[in-house]
Amino acid sequence: MEPVIIGVAGGTGSGKTTIAHAVLERAGARPEGRVSLIQHDAYYRDLGNLPLAQRAAQNFDHPDSLENELLIAHLKKLKQGRAVDVPVYDFTTHTRTSETRRIGPNPVIIVEGILIFADEALRRMMDVKIYVDTDADIRFIRRLERDVAERGRTVESVIRQYMATVRPMHQEFVEPSKRYADIIIPEGGFNEVAIDMVASRIKSLLEAAK
Repeated sequence: MEPVIIGVAGGTGSGKTTIAHAVLERAGARPEGRVSLIQHDAYYRDLGNLPLAQRAAQNFDHPDSLENELLIAHLKKLKQGRAVDVPVYDFTTHTRTSETRRIGPNPVIIVEGILIFADEALRRMMDVKIYVDTDADIRFIRRLERDVAERGRTVESVIRQYMATVRPMHQEFVEPSKRYADIIIPEGGFNEVAIDMVASRIKSLLEAAK
C-alpha cells in the first residue's frame, strides 16, 4: 500500500506539533511506529557559508528559506517504499548538522510546517491537508516561549524578528494557504473533537494497511 501523506500547516505557534503528536497517540500509532512525522523545519537551507551575523539576519519565514526540492524528493521515495535520511537542523547556528534522522516508508506520513501549503509542488504530494487556526496573540506568546527556551534567543530578538518577518510573511504566505486545506482546526491542540476525527481517519488507514 502506498503511504498516505497528511499535511499539517498553520502559523507559528498555532499548535501544529501538538495536533500531530495527539493524533499519533490517539490513532494508536505508538509504540508500533506505523506513522512517520516529518517537520518542514528540518529542511531549512544550510547557511554555514555565511558569517553568523548574516545567517541570523535571513528571512526564515519566506518559502525560499526552505529546500522544498529535497523534501519533495524524500516524499516521492517514501511513496515508492524507500527510506530517507531527513536533515537535522541546528537553530542556534542556522546550519545543518552532520547527523540525519532515518524515516521509513510507514503507511501514514505526517508532514508538519507553516509553509507546506504555500508551495504548489509540495502541496500536490499531500493526500490530506489540515490547517491549524489559532489567534495571533496566542501564537506569538508560544513562539516567544519556545525560541527563548529552546533556540537560545533573547526576548528582544524574538520580538524584532516577529515584527520584521514573521508577521508579514504569515499574512503574505501562511494565512492565504489556508484555502487549500481540506480540514481547518480552530483552537489548535485544544480542539478535542477535531483531533479525534483526524485520529479516527488515520486509524482506518492503518487498519487498511495491515
